[in-house]
Amino acid sequence: MWVRRWLVRGLAVASGCLLVLAFPAPALWWLAWAGLVPLLVLLARAGSVREALWRGFLAGAGFFLAFFHWVLPHVGLLAPVLGLVGGLLWVPFGVVAHRLLREPTAGRAALAAVVLPSVWVAVEAVRSWEHLGGAWGLLGLTQWPARPLLALASLGGVWLLGFVIVAVNVGLAVAVLPGPARTFGAGLALGIFALVLGYGLLRPDPVPTGSLRVAGVQPGPVHGAEERFTAHLELTRRATGQDVVVWGQSSTPFDPATRPGAVARLRAAAAAADSDVLVNVDARAADGRIRKTTQQYGPDGLAGTYEKRRLVPFGEYVPLRPLLGGVLRGTGIAEEDRAPGGAPAILRIGEAGAGPLISYESMFPDLRRELVRLGADMTIVQGSLTSFHGTWAQPQQASAEAVRAVESGRSAVLVELNGTSAAFDAEGRRLAWMPPDERGVFVVDVPLYQGATPYVRWGDWVPAAAFGITAAAAARALLIRARAALTTRRRPPCG
Repeated sequence: MWVRRWLVRGLAVASGCLLVLAFPAPALWWLAWAGLVPLLVLLARAGSVREALWRGFLAGAGFFLAFFHWVLPHVGLLAPVLGLVGGLLWVPFGVVAHRLLREPTAGRAALAAVVLPSVWVAVEAVRSWEHLGGAWGLLGLTQWPARPLLALASLGGVWLLGFVIVAVNVGLAVAVLPGPARTFGAGLALGIFALVLGYGLLRPDPVPTGSLRVAGVQPGPVHGAEERFTAHLELTRRATGQDVVVWGQSSTPFDPATRPGAVARLRAAAAAADSDVLVNVDARAADGRIRKTTQQYGPDGLAGTYEKRRLVPFGEYVPLRPLLGGVLRGTGIAEEDRAPGGAPAILRIGEAGAGPLISYESMFPDLRRELVRLGADMTIVQGSLTSFHGTWAQPQQASAEAVRAVESGRSAVLVELNGTSAAFDAEGRRLAWMPPDERGVFVVDVPLYQGATPYVRWGDWVPAAAFGITAAAAARALLIRARAALTTRRRPPCG
């Protein structure tokens, strides 16, 4: 009996891993619309809540370890912790799915199509906290190449995409489970998908108000501070006639103001290219702390700056360093904590306003909304994934820019020191894509936009609603259990 139980639990692990194939690099985006069905069936057929808990836990652990396989060699002792946390996060989904789908009727299926997506989105919102690693691996990000489905992100962000994908999976699961609700489940899945597709087809295209010609410099990994700086300067001189030349994260591993002639060389490069140059400084600042800073140089010198605000846990700082620093020494964690910046910035490039972000910050949709509200006509991300060269991390970060562009209603440009550079317009249409093994300069005409999408205006209303629905469902379940227990106590003894 226990052999069969663990074989089924192994299938739960496999079902969690299956969903990873919907993300880049495989990029089987269509798989997301049915990839949860095997897990939902396993949860529905679990013989008890305890078994559903186990299956949900194992599926979550499988998903997280498969999705983040590229980071496991760098985290050492944290790898089992990653699997444990990922598994625990999926436990609520597993338990709720079992309770709602074990005997699916039309009413219970309709309830499941609201509650289960809410639980899913609530869990995604919790794990997207910056100190837990940020918004990597959100289900809605799988839809980056799928216009017009991607258009839904303009209404409710990546969260609304994830919500409807789970709802369709619930309908399909009901359609394959035994019971009287099969036809209802199939109709539910088809109806939700048709609504999403219809919105994308009927939504008016955003109208550009102008354009900006952007050159991205991607030299690949260049070791040595002076060598890296020089390589960027040489490529910049080739990118003549653009509005702005963008370098990747940590492209300048020293403060130019502290190096004789560095500022003069940047001014000369900007003059030769006849454009502004955005460099990224990863160096110790005047206060003695290391900061990552976007610096905008023109022929006349420094014109604007932005300091990275959200730092990579363990990569750029160590939470609870006095407790964890010694345990994790030698695993590639940050030897010294970087200092976070304090405020957003808008850089003026000609008549346009560009909203700068740095690498890890690209995964947070709220930062784009903030920049749009401050007047950004487009967003620019300076990135670097040198530690994960050749892994799925690079296309995952680049593809997320398509979703961020549709959410914010602004074109998004990502320039990597070493990674996959990309650019997308406000519809999510790909304008540029430079894989990590390519070196040199790419040039793209980036449309500029104004106005605000519903998501920019309304914010994270989908996670807020998801938390409310999840809390209401939990309260209802507790009330039903309390009434059942009270009825049992009042029942007169037999005989």
